[in-house]
Order: sequence, then C-alpha cells, then structure tokens
Amino acid sequence: MARSPSSHRSPAARPLIGTRIRERRLSLGRRQTEVARRAEISAAYLNLIEHNRRPVGDALLTRLAEALEIDATELASDREETLVSALREAAARASDQSGIAVELDQIAEFAARFPGWASVLAGATRRADALERRLVALSDRMTRDPYLVTTLHEVQSAVTALRSTASILAETPEIEPEWRDRFHANLDSDSQRLSRTAQSLVAYLDSFEDEAVPMSPQEEVEAWIAAGQPEPAEADELASDAAKAMAREVLAMQARDRAALPDAALSSAVAEAGARGDDPAEIAARLGRPLDLVLRRLGMLRPGPWAQAGLIVCDGSGATPFRHAAPGFELPRPGEGCALWPLFEALAQPQLPVARLLATSGGLRFASWAVAERLLPMGFDGPALSRAQMLIRPAGPQDSRPPLGVGPACRICPRPGCAARHEPSILGPV
Repeated sequence: MARSPSSHRSPAARPLIGTRIRERRLSLGRRQTEVARRAEISAAYLNLIEHNRRPVGDALLTRLAEALEIDATELASDREETLVSALREAAARASDQSGIAVELDQIAEFAARFPGWASVLAGATRRADALERRLVALSDRMTRDPYLVTTLHEVQSAVTALRSTASILAETPEIEPEWRDRFHANLDSDSQRLSRTAQSLVAYLDSFEDEAVPMSPQEEVEAWIAAGQPEPAEADELASDAAKAMAREVLAMQARDRAALPDAALSSAVAEAGARGDDPAEIAARLGRPLDLVLRRLGMLRPGPWAQAGLIVCDGSGATPFRHAAPGFELPRPGEGCALWPLFEALAQPQLPVARLLATSGGLRFASWAVAERLLPMGFDGPALSRAQMLIRPAGPQDSRPPLGVGPACRICPRPGCAARHEPSILGPV
C-alpha cells in the first residue's frame, strides 16, 4: 500500500504530477480505464490529469499512487521542477546567443518523459556556464590586469638589459678591466632583478587559481562591502593603501547620505507606502528628498522590499566608484559596463529619471531606476561634474514591460548583433 503524503504542496503547484502518473501507468502496461477504476474516477478525468489539465488533491493522489503501486511522495516530488528551471535557463541562453526558438511550453513534458536526457542537458549547460565564467575571468586578468602588465614589462626590461650587456662583452674581446668589472656588476644586478620579478610573476599567476583573490583595489573594497556593513575603523584592515583610501571615501559618502536621510526615516517611508513602497519616486515624494539620494539610500540600506537591491554609482567619465550587485546581476571588471545600462542613459540627460526592465544574457530579469545629477564642488567658476546612480532589483513575474537585453561588458557578452557593441566578444562570433 502506498503511504499517504503528509504534507504535499497545493494542487496548483504540481505542474508535472500528471505526466509522472502517465509515465508510471505506461511503464506498468496498464490501461487508463483500469487505473481510473481503482482510483475511483472516470477514465476521461484521468486522461485530463495525465495531460496536466486538472489538479490532483491529496486524497486523489493517494488513491492514484495505490493504483500505480508507487509511493505518493514520489508522484508529488518536485525534483523535476528544479530540472525544469535549469532547462529554462539553458533555453534562454540558446535563444540569446543563437536565436534558436525553444518550445518553452514543452519543457515540463520533456523533463518528465525524458529525465535522463534532461539531466544531461542541464548538467552540460551548467558546466558550460562555469567554464565560460572561468574563461572570462582569466582572459580579463591576462589582458587588462595592470599589475600583470607592469610585471611583464619589468621582465622584458630586465631581459633586454641582460642581452645588451652580454652582447657587449661577447663582441668586445679586448675590453678594459675597469669596464669589464662594471658590465659584470650590471649582469649580476639585472639577473637578480629578473629573478625577483619572475618569482613575483609566478606567484601572482598561481593566484589565478584562487578566484577570491582581489584583482584591483576597487574589487577589494567591493568584496569588503559585500561581506557586511563595515565600520570606518575596519578600512585599515584592507591590504592596499589605495583600497583603504577608496573605502574611506565610500564610507564618507554613506555617512553624508545617512545624515541627509536617516535610516529610520527611510524605513518608515517604505513601510507607510505599502504597495507603493517599491516605487523610488513615490518614496522620494513622500519624504520630500531628491530622487538621487533616495536611490542611493535604498541601495545601501535595503529596507523591506529592497532587501535584494543593488546599486551602481558612476561619474562623468563612466568610472564606477561604488558597485554592489543585486543577486544574479553580473558585474564586469571595474571601469567597464554595458552601454545599454540605464545608468549611462541617465548620465546623458541629468535630472531626468530612467526606468527600464532589464534582461541579462542568462535570462534573468531586473527592474532598474537611474537618475543623474550635476555637482559644483569648485563653485560656479569651476566645471560641473556629473554623477549618476542606478538602483536594480530582481523583477517579479507581474512586470510585463518589454525587457531591454543587456550584458556585463562587450568582451564578455554573448549577445549577437548588439547595436551598442564596441568590441568583439571572446565568447563567440558576433
């Protein structure tokens, strides 16, 4: 006898039970009429269930499990739903990269009828994604890492000096002892310099296997901020002097914004706004504060519905002194970004807010809000400086706006034929 499921999900949350029932019945070689009779339902109703067109309550699920000689928890398992989610991600990637139209409405059926093949496909996609991310990280470090470029230049300089000195000694057999001693001393000095630099380079290349090693002072600061709510005194714990200075500036910016809009006032306004608490403009109007300030504070405090929010701040040059990613929103190396980000659209039209629904190359969707401002730190006689901020948050299924496809940066974006692309992608033809 099959056990009665003690706590199944609601019938509406079981999109694959019908397919599992059908596959089990066929594996036993039984007719619909026989199974329906034992489950005390009509064959027509069982047919609708098997095509996932009718819900299955706990009592009926128990009777069907007994008729099919299987544990009811097996029929109610949600293991395929995890598989379906992975298949949907694979479909979204295939659609973005090659334009292949995937039958999304058949994914659940495919996962239930061919779980082995579905698992193979999902696993291959996950491995490809992991290898792609690794390729992007290593390629980016090899081509744009300032420390690596400087160290390789130092190696080349030392090798050139050694070769030049050795050539002089080889091509000048009759050389004064004083000059020969000088050249020998140069050979010794340059060889030691080359040895030290080569050892540093090898150690640094070995660190490529550790993905947690910060690759720049800004990335070190970003990892420090992402780890929690840091205190000013903790900035001294960072490794480099540049990172310490950047961390202090970030904390100073947060302190200025917090003084202008305290935590308690922001949290209270979000709670009072109720259903409108996820609209930054509504919160700004309720508080009587500038929209740019509200965006930054929401991205840093993350109250209530903003718990998964991310924030990116950039200046007029496009550099991003502050970045905190929303879950799943991939950020490139500092100093880069997608030209289609609303952040840069706002930068081109100060004071005009921009709201967009974004879709990543991995199929994730994010709501975004951006606005830019003009600053006069040098007074009216000095140049006007620009600063833009973009608040991002995972979008809900109810957001029906046409999404704007964006990527992290052109070099690591797989979207073909993007109108904003300025360099080829290393992930394939464009």
